[in-house]
Amino acid sequence: MFNLNDNLRNKKFLIYGYGRSGRTSYNYLKKNNKILVYDDNKKIKKSFISLKKIKLTEFDYIVLSPGIDINKCRLKNYLIKNKDKIITDLDIFYLNNPNNLKITITGTNGKSTTAKLLFEILKNQNKDVKLVGNIGIPVLSKNKIKPSTIFVIEASSYQIDYSQYFKADYVFILNISPDHLERHRSIQKYTHAKFKLILNQNKNFYAFVENNKYLNQQIKKYKIRSKIIKINKNEKKIKKLISNSYFDNINNLKNLSFILSFAKVYKLNKSKLFKTVNLFKGLDFRQQIIYKNKFVTIVNDSKSTSFSSTASLLKSYKNIFWILGGLAKKGDKLELPSKYYQNIKAYIFGKDQSFFKKKLSNKIKSSSHSNLENILKKIAKEIKLNKNKHSHILFSPSAASFDKFKNFEDRGNYFNYLIKKIKFIKKINA
Repeated sequence: MFNLNDNLRNKKFLIYGYGRSGRTSYNYLKKNNKILVYDDNKKIKKSFISLKKIKLTEFDYIVLSPGIDINKCRLKNYLIKNKDKIITDLDIFYLNNPNNLKITITGTNGKSTTAKLLFEILKNQNKDVKLVGNIGIPVLSKNKIKPSTIFVIEASSYQIDYSQYFKADYVFILNISPDHLERHRSIQKYTHAKFKLILNQNKNFYAFVENNKYLNQQIKKYKIRSKIIKINKNEKKIKKLISNSYFDNINNLKNLSFILSFAKVYKLNKSKLFKTVNLFKGLDFRQQIIYKNKFVTIVNDSKSTSFSSTASLLKSYKNIFWILGGLAKKGDKLELPSKYYQNIKAYIFGKDQSFFKKKLSNKIKSSSHSNLENILKKIAKEIKLNKNKHSHILFSPSAASFDKFKNFEDRGNYFNYLIKKIKFIKKINA
């Protein structure tokens, strides 16, 4: 077991994976330790060590990038043999900042938006707060840390799964639905990876969890030391207090209920809290309303990579033009009550059109298209012919973007570009 007084000094580290978290781990540790780097991309030059030399070198710790699957990498046998030495940037962060308040947010969908909203709320309550983690800001990138500094951390199942020492004072597990099963192998193992956050908590800590069958199985299976607070649906009650159309979305409302439960325990100022909520604009490409008038609302949800991440949008609106497609997730299913089917027209693009066509068959009326531009032109004509109903265009692909785009941001920016290019709004308003 690691000695906290050791402070990660004069150790020999292997950093496997030189992406964003690997680079920040290197820069954080290099002053007081011997650091060697291995990456499957051999173009990496910084302190690179060969596969052959790794097996002949004795390391104290192996800092593993969350994106690396132990069972499908070049160091598979070595990592399995030295599993007790594997740590993550979350562990390094915790061991060097054990006394700072940490609020860690995970779940299948809505992590980034919830973390950003909580960060804004705490900042507007005059707290010294930093937002880090899977949201794109590595936990080891922050300096000027005071004893009073609070950390809001977005954590993925991959990060949590590999971590050994990390603990959080407050944990949010927003929701669980099948995801990343190609890595975790089963929904139970995927749930357990996230549930490790709760198992590592002490008796004075709090965990806020969705009342979910997969999480309930874990709660029954293990002896829990922290205080568990189950979040039940109370969207209608919350909505009465909000004047922000961003929270017309069922999922955003539900995630807000986690923050409100935390606020009650942590005793935040309610008036300041709701002022922040009502001014909150959300994150780009995450169920983001990019345009709204009396005829149409356009939502850019390019971040959506699975049916589960889109389902809440389909339940939140009426008269929906749903644009989806890309690289499908193996085994993905649309779990949507049949009462919503007649409310939706689906327009499919991208590589796996046959997959999506099959999944929507006998449920939702759908059509396949060669590109996004043609889809938008077609939708514009349909809305113009039927202006007596307010329409909702949901760009929520439910698929990975890599068939045609660099990432979901690239995909989201391209959608916004097309809206301007084809003068979509003018076509509807004419």
